[in-house]
Amino acid sequence: MLVISITLWVLTACVVFMTVVPMSRVSHGFIRAADFPRQQLLVLVVVLLGFAGWLNPAGWMWMMGLLALCGLNQGFYIGRYLPIWHVQSLRPRVNEAIEAGHTVSLIAANVKKSNREYHRLIQLVRKIEPDILMALETDADWVEGLASLADTYPHVMTQPQDNGYGMAVYSKYPLELAAFRTLVVDDVPSLRARVTLPSGQSFRLYVLHPEPPVPFQNTEGRDAELGAAGIEVRDDPLPAIVAGDMNDVAWSITTKRFQNVSGLLDPRVGRGFFNTFSARMPLMRWPLDHLFHDAQFRLVEMKRLEDINSDHFPMYFKLLLTPREEAETRPEEIEEEEMEEVEDMIAREKKSNREAIGSEWEDEA
Repeated sequence: MLVISITLWVLTACVVFMTVVPMSRVSHGFIRAADFPRQQLLVLVVVLLGFAGWLNPAGWMWMMGLLALCGLNQGFYIGRYLPIWHVQSLRPRVNEAIEAGHTVSLIAANVKKSNREYHRLIQLVRKIEPDILMALETDADWVEGLASLADTYPHVMTQPQDNGYGMAVYSKYPLELAAFRTLVVDDVPSLRARVTLPSGQSFRLYVLHPEPPVPFQNTEGRDAELGAAGIEVRDDPLPAIVAGDMNDVAWSITTKRFQNVSGLLDPRVGRGFFNTFSARMPLMRWPLDHLFHDAQFRLVEMKRLEDINSDHFPMYFKLLLTPREEAETRPEEIEEEEMEEVEDMIAREKKSNREAIGSEWEDEA
């Protein structure tokens, strides 16, 4: 009984630690990575509460109280992604016809650079037939492997890289004024393009893949890139879509701040988690691959797609572009002090002149 009691207390202490640490706004991988496993921690809280109530170890009231507080905290963060919550993105209204020339469908797929089963992504794209494919972590071999898509997707922008941050975007519609830029960290590109639909309506497409959080380094590269993209969106006169592998969970402080800066909506809110990483570890999955959109868009469809032998599942989105902005709920307005923090972070990272995080990982199978 003593061993069981000690084990329960150790696990409770771990849960408390993992709950308290991410409350800090410090941009460091050791702290920000604790944002990720909130679903898993909530399940662990429920299990531990059951054991504590059944075994009645010494000090169990204290234990159950701490666990209950941790459970409430985790539920507060992830609860807004359950169907019980108010959504942000609206479905098309009755008077907003879902016509082909007014809609855009997109697949965001982190392919994993070391994965060489190009045919699996090609088969998926042939089956789904999205208007735009965004493939991330593409190197020269991946660009060559996807070359057959050019018969369906005449508008192609590629930036093959060997460090795991390459991009390839395939579109049925012209990618106007398209360019890969380095927003913050060298060799971490992002795409910015204007897309005009057959209806004549245009929107701005931003494709991002910032750095991942790692325990031994700060996360200012990732956080600053999301902040810089958010500022661009805020100042852009066109309605925007921002998509890609953000290397951040939907409920984190960083993603919330990005939404507050940009004003973009998250279609996951009130609809589900749609966990995309890790495709290889079912018990350790989080929503890392995102799409955020302007309130002029309505959500027609959103789903996680089948395995393509990557460590990420691809995500599919279909949106309707309308003349007016509408949303059930919106992100908060960013405060002036927080905006200054974002701008200072961007300035620091642009001066850092360092190598991108994790470049050596992607050669692993």
